[in-house]
Amino acid sequence: MKKSKIQVRAYADTSVFGGVFDKEFEKPSKIFFDVVKAGNIKLLTSELVRQEIQAGPNKVQVFFEEMLSFAQVVGISEAVLELQKTYISKEIVSKKYSTDAMHVALATVSGARVIVSWNFRHIVNFQKIPMYNSVNALLGYHPIGIYSPLEVIGYEE
Repeated sequence: MKKSKIQVRAYADTSVFGGVFDKEFEKPSKIFFDVVKAGNIKLLTSELVRQEIQAGPNKVQVFFEEMLSFAQVVGISEAVLELQKTYISKEIVSKKYSTDAMHVALATVSGARVIVSWNFRHIVNFQKIPMYNSVNALLGYHPIGIYSPLEVIGYEE
């Protein structure tokens, strides 16, 4: 009997879409989206990502639109805003970086198991990850893994 693969629900923030066109992050970002297209990852993104990308380069906007057929776009709900506010009140990030807290809140509330980001300062940060998950546990949400695309793309044996 063939084992079926479990499709991981992964939230990609703006940095991953932009990473496709960044020399430093291009290869693993492209591989991440190839894995999504192959059906091994269920891509979640958000209205916040859409807003941030609209302010960016045209080629990133076009790529984002192409990936929407593989993605579930989550909206900004009251639950997301409350969770974001809690991350800020617990000083995981300051108000200045509230959009980073919102990305984590969007991923958490939407049921993602993983956040994929190139933001090492406020999201993919070994000191902040347990803090986000502590708040999540306190409020009844599942813990969430937070990784760079490099850590989730996998390699053939």
